[in-house]
Amino acid sequence: MSAEFTESVVDSFDGTADPRLRTLLGALTRHLHAFVRETEPTMAEWERAVDFLTATGQTCTDTRQEFILLSDVLGVSMLVETLNSDEGGTESTVLGPFHMTESPVRALGADIDLVGGGEPCVVSGRVLAADGTPLPGALLDVWQADGNGFYDVQQPQVQPAGNGRGLFTADDEGRFWFRTCVPSPYPIPTDGPVGTLLRATGRHPYRPAHIHFIATAEGHEPVTTHIFVAGSDYLDSDAVFAVKQSLVQDFTETDDPALAREFGVPNPFRHARFDLVLNPVES
Repeated sequence: MSAEFTESVVDSFDGTADPRLRTLLGALTRHLHAFVRETEPTMAEWERAVDFLTATGQTCTDTRQEFILLSDVLGVSMLVETLNSDEGGTESTVLGPFHMTESPVRALGADIDLVGGGEPCVVSGRVLAADGTPLPGALLDVWQADGNGFYDVQQPQVQPAGNGRGLFTADDEGRFWFRTCVPSPYPIPTDGPVGTLLRATGRHPYRPAHIHFIATAEGHEPVTTHIFVAGSDYLDSDAVFAVKQSLVQDFTETDDPALAREFGVPNPFRHARFDLVLNPVES
């Protein structure tokens, strides 16, 4: 149909009180109509697309977000993160589909690996302002898969709730540390519509080994990020396109009995050091 038809649909949103919403709907309409004109889908293809989106919504639960997963594998989540990130602080990356439950409050040094089976590891670092000043009392929301590559919400009959999760408060010098297991690469869920899409396109579902963080501090912009294990498989082909080189960290094998006793882990152990830098809130 003609461009005039598209503009008539865009004009139908002229009464939208929120100007930003009006802009978004107009752009969505123009781009979507342009896509349809370019690809000329058949009625069967259009109906299949509707069925796919319907199934995506029906797959979502309180502990699973299939639409976020779809956004991730299409690269949209990473694009939105990049467009909204500020220069100067720790680089951000995707939230992912498993931040679906509150992390339990834990003391500094606590072990978030409640099931064991993985290689013992300590993660430590500082939360800093952009000028290098420590941020005392900063909050760190941490979550990761277990040593077998599953999150607690994926295995409620196997893992206790809160396994691999913790909400930590940095000390007076902005420092944090906790015990866990070295994460492993794992596949994103493939038993839903997103898995069907990956199989149809010949794409693998794997993510490189990583730990998620959300860091917040008063007067500063929060950051949602990961640390990726250096040398992990799939760093160059992350299924959700979330790897940034600055976030790849060594999980160094450490042979130091005194430090192991201080952290409460067997010696030797793996140790990852990672500082999080937050930008100030713009006035």
